Amino acid sequence: MQAFHLLGSAPFYTNSFLLLTKAGHAVIIDPAAGVQEYDKILRDHGAVLTHILCTHGHYDHVGSAGVLSREWGAKIWCEAADCAGTQLFPLKSADFGYGEGANLSVDELTFTAWHTPGHTEGSVVLLCSEYLFVGDTVFQGSIGRTDLEGGSDRKLEASLRKFAGLPIPKETQLLPGHGDFSTYGEELETNYYIKAALRNA
Repeated sequence: MQAFHLLGSAPFYTNSFLLLTKAGHAVIIDPAAGVQEYDKILRDHGAVLTHILCTHGHYDHVGSAGVLSREWGAKIWCEAADCAGTQLFPLKSADFGYGEGANLSVDELTFTAWHTPGHTEGSVVLLCSEYLFVGDTVFQGSIGRTDLEGGSDRKLEASLRKFAGLPIPKETQLLPGHGDFSTYGEELETNYYIKAALRNA
């Protein structure tokens, strides 16, 4: 596997990731950067985009999804609750949603999905090998906001308790939707919001 980190435009600078399999298939997680940036990597490596995985449906995470899907014939994964066709949730539909704890395989890559509502109703985290893509559920030392449509303090607190109990090695690299990277273990040990959620259980 080859992994690439791309950034969406200002002011959000959303983290986006492109993974290439040994067979030349590509997976994009949160297509927030410009279409041409993905196209360049794909063509430079002779790869074909087959899967677009969205951790949630906010516009700053799915901006290139539609164009890339049409251009490459790639399928889009996003929870139906986050496909509202609005300014905040621009996707009108997705090809697939995520099964709780279910696996999605792309050649040698296996993604495991868990639902983590709270930032949005359809938020998920995705584990692939040593990478944990958490969208806006968890940030380094923080969590996603809950004051937008579909957000819920109560649901996010429950999701954080669930997150803390996932079967994930502590050294797994935590890749959030914004800001710096961390590790799963570091957030369990130092993230105030996760620790507070566990205390309130």
